[in-house]
Amino acid sequence: MANARVVFFDFDGPVCDVFAGLPAPNVAKQLTALLSSRDEAAGAKAAETDDPIEVLRIAHEADAATGREVEQALTAAEVEAVAVAGPPTPGAVEALRAARSSGRAVMVVSNNSAECVSRFLELHDLWEYVATIVGRPSGQPHLMKPNPFPLITAAEQAQMDVTHCTLIGDSLTDIQAAHAAGTTVIGYANKPHKAALFAEAGADTITDDMQAIADALAPA
Repeated sequence: MANARVVFFDFDGPVCDVFAGLPAPNVAKQLTALLSSRDEAAGAKAAETDDPIEVLRIAHEADAATGREVEQALTAAEVEAVAVAGPPTPGAVEALRAARSSGRAVMVVSNNSAECVSRFLELHDLWEYVATIVGRPSGQPHLMKPNPFPLITAAEQAQMDVTHCTLIGDSLTDIQAAHAAGTTVIGYANKPHKAALFAEAGADTITDDMQAIADALAPA
């Protein structure tokens, strides 16, 4: 963290569990039903996953108009989900506060919609710590992480060289996006199997506790 002037927080995981109250597999089923009504073959492919983001990718691959319709439904579901997701990830508020108090800019960079991130920050009075949100690129799921586009966009908005930024993320796509962009990356291993995955993927460091990030940013 020492060389980072901007800290990027992935949203789902490091800040909150988006689908804690409205399970992701249920949302994926709803989106798949919508997709199937528009494109039976794409719906059949989507039925093989329980990841709403993956259903969105499949929908856009099938047809741009259908993809936009599925994306609107996903955004609505995400906004509904964060309203019942419960409190922030343990240690997340402290990490956000510590990053901001250290003089660093704080940005949320997510494959979730900016609308759902904004709603969660609003519900839990966290906006004071976050400079801006770079959410899912509307209509362009190919630009979501692991594509470096969101991180490069966030760095440009912060008017900071991307190499002076660091990302905190809980998925392989976060690690891959950071490497592609040229940022350092902290793997948040919120499930036991992730630590080995992140180490193999080349995360700069790994933690299973968001509070540890807050502690690292605290004044000496």
